Amino acid sequence: MPRLTKIYTRGGDDGTTSLGGGQRVAKDALRVQVYGTVDELNSQIGVALAVGLCERLRGTLGEIQNELFHLGSDLCFVEEDKARYMPPQIEHRHVERLEALIDELTPIVGVLENFILPGGTLGASHLHVARTVCRRAEREVTSLANDEPINRMAIRYLNRLSDALFVMARYENHQQGVAEPLWDPGA
Repeated sequence: MPRLTKIYTRGGDDGTTSLGGGQRVAKDALRVQVYGTVDELNSQIGVALAVGLCERLRGTLGEIQNELFHLGSDLCFVEEDKARYMPPQIEHRHVERLEALIDELTPIVGVLENFILPGGTLGASHLHVARTVCRRAEREVTSLANDEPINRMAIRYLNRLSDALFVMARYENHQQGVAEPLWDPGA
């Protein structure tokens, strides 16, 4: 477990930062941008939790936040350094757990018969924002994977997580008795 004895190091004052293996890279490097977006996603989930969600989602989202730290750790190490440092990584079991969650909640909220607009309760709205941040993270990870080797499970995880966040937003509205705002294509 990392021990942070000092929050500031002054090491990034020149516009660079260290990857997990110690390599110095520009703070706007794609890899840094990617795990920064994953951090933003994690923070957005924290906001959703802070505004209050139903009990079923609270524990699950806490576990997902922990998995997002795994993902950030996975992404801040280049592949050739992982054998040496053995950081936590996203694995197939994490994707399977998200699929099980989607399969559990979907029958409760019902199949979609129309596109829905992001909204409803405050908690559901924050989950929709988290979903859009997750989609951005997925696009950025895909771009990174086109440039250099990464754990391909990261893309699958983010793809499944965005679906899960969508279903969780619908579930939160359902549990609170709030109708989903529907898209009106004729308006």
